[in-house]
Amino acid sequence: MAGKSFIILFVLLLVVAFPNIEAGEDAPKITEKKVDVVVEAMVYCQSCEHFGTWSLTGAKPIPSAKVSVTCKNNKGHVSYYKVFDTDKNGYLYAPLEGFKMQNYILDHPLQSCYVKLVWSPLESCSLLSNVNYALNGAPLRYENKKLHGSIYEAVIYAAGPLAFRPSDCSHINTTHN
Repeated sequence: MAGKSFIILFVLLLVVAFPNIEAGEDAPKITEKKVDVVVEAMVYCQSCEHFGTWSLTGAKPIPSAKVSVTCKNNKGHVSYYKVFDTDKNGYLYAPLEGFKMQNYILDHPLQSCYVKLVWSPLESCSLLSNVNYALNGAPLRYENKKLHGSIYEAVIYAAGPLAFRPSDCSHINTTHN
């Protein structure tokens, strides 16, 4: 009897010590968590009352405005460029699909990416303004925003807010010329 118990115990120890190395089709696959970079911003039409300033008091969101995100590598070459549209509320959510960093510090989005206004669908508000440095490229800010999923994570950077300005403010008596 002791011999049978010893054999059963020995077989169980072998099973535990040397588990089946070949995973079956039903075994869960281990996947690397994907981390994406996202840029968000708001795009407005600046009111004539604040023409020539950075004030967005009285500004209205611009739906379907086109905004570009450009990233340059540590040698100054464009490594990423894409134009995105704002939603119906003037909100830009731009996932930078395909964005890659060759050097984690020098090519990091905070160092290498910027946002520019491209086009406004509003004929009456289509001139570029330099609110938040949009003419040369609004820098990104880290605001500790992330999206988490089981195999997905997104780090969200903010830019702007950005604004187009009206093409005709002659009806307003301004002192900001």
